[in-house]
Amino acid sequence: MELTGDHTFAAPRERVWRFMLDPETLKQCLPGCEKLEEIGPDEYEATMKIGVAAIRGTYQGRVKISDKQEPERYTMLVEGKGGGNQVSGEGTLELIEQDGQTVVRYAGTANVRGTLARVGARVMQPAAKMVVGQFFNCLSTKANDNG
Repeated sequence: MELTGDHTFAAPRERVWRFMLDPETLKQCLPGCEKLEEIGPDEYEATMKIGVAAIRGTYQGRVKISDKQEPERYTMLVEGKGGGNQVSGEGTLELIEQDGQTVVRYAGTANVRGTLARVGARVMQPAAKMVVGQFFNCLSTKANDNG
């Protein structure tokens, strides 16, 4: 499954970069995130409780940030499992400064195994877009409030 899109922040690129890599901010903004602990440089362990359609359940996983080119782009590797399902994915986030604002473009792929794979992209794609939308809206609010 592919996931692409962009989100515009009314904040400078450096501030958006900081917020997108701050573990406390990420924990607050990732929908259903119950735990996000740094286990190494740019590597985190997470517990998320998801309550969207057929994706309901608690998932344990890891997130690793790589290929950082501050403040322009980085790659995120994600793997998780829960309720007989496994998810792995890789995505790139690009931060583009534009007229005092920051456009974040994201593109990635996710591989799903287990019950979720049988549900299919028709259910997964909208659910994933909803979670990503909630995440970016939360980040926008925090970046704007902490100017």
